[in-house]
Amino acid sequence: MESSDLQPGPLRRAVNDLVMAEMFLIQATLESASAIGDGVNEFLNQEEDSGESVADALQQLKDSALEPYTSRYQYFREMVGNRR
Repeated sequence: MESSDLQPGPLRRAVNDLVMAEMFLIQATLESASAIGDGVNEFLNQEEDSGESVADALQQLKDSALEPYTSRYQYFREMVGNRR
């Protein structure tokens, strides 16, 4: 099948968007898992007298784990919006 046979109809665009969203999700999940692992290691290795509370450490960990999803979702929405 030649590429000229493939017309960018609405169904094809929807499937392409789904594939791109899945790839962004996988990438964000891997980066988030890495951030969680790094955050847990940092938390376990911190000094007791560092002055950082458990709540502060968990907030930083949450922010680090959530960021890959938010940035990739924003990029995906911009990518999809620019094509239409």
